[in-house]
Formats: sequence, C-alpha cells, structure tokens
Amino acid sequence: MRTAPRPAGPATPGWLVRLVVVTALVGVGAGIGGGLVYLGLHALQHLAFGYSEGDFYEGLLDAPPVNRVVALAVAGVVGAVGWFLLRRWGRRVPQHAVVSVEQSVNGRRMPPFVTIANAALQVIIVGLGASIGREVAPRELGALWAGWLAERAGVSARERRILVACGAGAGLAAVYNVPFGGAVFAVEILLAEVSFATVLPAFATSAVAALVARIVVPANPLYAVPALHVTPSVVVWSVLAGPLIGLAAVGFVRSARFAQDHRPRSWGILVAMPLTFVAVGVVALWLPAILGNGRALGQLAFAASLPVLLILLMSVVKAAATVGTIGAGAAGGTLTPSLAIGAGLGLAGGAAWNLLWPGAELPAFAVIGAAAFLAVTMRAPITALLLTLEFTNQGPDLLAPVMLCIAGAVAVGYVLERSRVTGVA
Repeated sequence: MRTAPRPAGPATPGWLVRLVVVTALVGVGAGIGGGLVYLGLHALQHLAFGYSEGDFYEGLLDAPPVNRVVALAVAGVVGAVGWFLLRRWGRRVPQHAVVSVEQSVNGRRMPPFVTIANAALQVIIVGLGASIGREVAPRELGALWAGWLAERAGVSARERRILVACGAGAGLAAVYNVPFGGAVFAVEILLAEVSFATVLPAFATSAVAALVARIVVPANPLYAVPALHVTPSVVVWSVLAGPLIGLAAVGFVRSARFAQDHRPRSWGILVAMPLTFVAVGVVALWLPAILGNGRALGQLAFAASLPVLLILLMSVVKAAATVGTIGAGAAGGTLTPSLAIGAGLGLAGGAAWNLLWPGAELPAFAVIGAAAFLAVTMRAPITALLLTLEFTNQGPDLLAPVMLCIAGAVAVGYVLERSRVTGVA
C-alpha cells in the first residue's frame, strides 16, 4: 500500500533520517540497474558477434561480416514487435503507456512492467548493433526505482521530483562510470535548479550508483585518450570551429526531431523497423563502426587510428543511421552517437586546420568537437563538458578551448532554435 505524498513542512530528525535512507537506496537501486544494463548489453554483443575478448569494434571485425546483417535483422524484428505491442497496449489502456523520465520528474507515475519492458527492448537492439544510444534505459530504471521508493516513503511532491531526477542521473552515472556527469545531468537538465536541495542528493545518488555498478562496470574511462595539451593553434581553432559545429549539431537535432515526429504510430513499425535495421546492417558490411551506440566510432576518432576522411564518412553515415533508427520507431538516446559524430567532425576539421597551422595533437580536436556537438544536442553545456572530460579522462589543461568551442556552438544553436520557434527560420 502506497503512502500518500506528504506536504512540505518543517524539517525534523525523523524526516532527515528517512530522506537520507531513501536517497542512499535510490543510488543503490540505480547502480544495480546500470550494472544490469551493462551486463545485458555485453552479453548480447558477445552472443551476436561471437567474441570473448577485446572491445565491440574488434569483435565486429573478427566476426563473419554477415553477422552484422543478421544481428540487425533480429534486432529489427524484436524491437518492432515489442514496441508495437507496448504502444498498442498504452493507447488502449492509458495508465500503461510509456512514461518518459521527464514526465516522471513532473509527477507522472511510471508503470513498472511497461518501463522495464521498454528499457529491455533498448538493451536488446543496442546490444545487437542498432545505431542508437544506450543511456535512456538505465535512466528510466533509475527513475522508476526512485519514484517507487518515494511513494512508499511518503515524501513531499518536491522531494519526489528531486529523487526521481537524481535516480535518472544516477542510472547514467552507473552505466558509464561518470558520477560527476550523472549528478550534473540531473541538476542541469532534469531539475534546472542549482541549490543544496538538488545538488546534495544528486551528488550522493550518483556517487553511490557509480560505486555499486563498479562491481561489473570497469572503472576505467569509456575512451582511451592520452593526456592532451592546449596550444595557440587549438585555441584559435576552437573559436572558429564552434559555430560550425553548432550548425551541424542543430541539423542533427532537427533531423532527429523530424524522425521522431514522423515515426510509425501503429502497424507500420512492423515493416519500417526491420527494413531500416537491415539497411543499416548492409551498410555496416563496409563501415562496421557505425553499429552500436557510437562508442566504436568515438574511439576511432579520438585515437585518429584510421584515415581522417574515412572517419568523417563514418560520422556522416552514423548520423543518418541514428536518425533512421529513431524514425523507424526505436526508443533510445543520442548521447554517445552525438559524441561520436562530434568527435569525427572535430577530427576532420582539426586535420584540415593542421595543414594551415601544423603542430597540434589531432585527438585534441576530436575531444573539443565531441564536447561542442554534445552540448548542442543535449542543450546542456555544463553536462556535456563534464561528460566529455570524464569519458576521455582529460584534465583541466583542455578546459579553456573546450569551453570556447562549446560557447560558440551553443550560441549558434540557441539562435537557430529561437528563430525556429518564432517562425523566422
């Protein structure tokens, strides 16, 4: 039996103890959820592509190329049938419709079975190679767990809102081992409020979740990138490249939004998703790095381990594959796809700049481009900055050029989006 949310009132020792316990349990549950998502993804990747050691990209190269098409075909069928049934059920019984994290933060209750099934479908398709981010599933599981705990603890509506946002951020922190980025995601994006009441539980839940998830999630950064250093060339490039990267990011955001708005609403998903996924699998016969959530392509860009023009081509195709996956009806995120696309664009732009002003490290351009592109797609410059630095394990030396590039990119994104809303563009 649920306890009704209590109205806000004076703090008491009992209230404080209850809130501390609930906050800690939100972190523990989000960490377990993030760990399960990580294990599920890797189990499916190893099953689909038959490798036992190495990373996803190495597994793709070692497996027979036909596996890429077969795995995507299976993902398309499973995803199409699963989401067709979930969404049809939600239309007939509104209380069982899929509820997003943002809607839950604003007070809606997430139905447990539907939320878990929706997250599981995301894990399945990404694990089998679908071109979409994996971060939404652990966020949904963290928010579901936090909402359930808040109901039973009888906290106020405001406290529930904060806990649900913190649960979602903690899920992100757990699956990627980014405790700082997960906490700031909850505060900057979901709550849009910086105060003791939001920052403290966000820090606590994300830290606890990341520590719990480390039982299965590696503690090392998501990408292997050497320590990079700032040079005058990199600083000037960051200022000039920011608006261009922002323009590209806005194009990606608008394409993804258009695809989301025009995705199949009924039985059309049963045709569109398998066909789209198979098409992506066929393209992956020549460009395998476009598969998955973008980590493979991002690592190639950060390491500059392939010809720059090839990485640029894969970045453009990755953007098209991600938009197509969204348009086919799949649920998921664009965090790591955006990071990979931005890294590819930054690498290409930096390589061209090095012809004019030689001497800068190519991976620095990729990291800066990734952060700027992500800042626009997330509409959250601080979160994008911190996530990129945590993902790549970079110190403060690169902060200034990253911030300059983000500022230019976000400014362009803000102007273009404001023009779209007011009807000027």
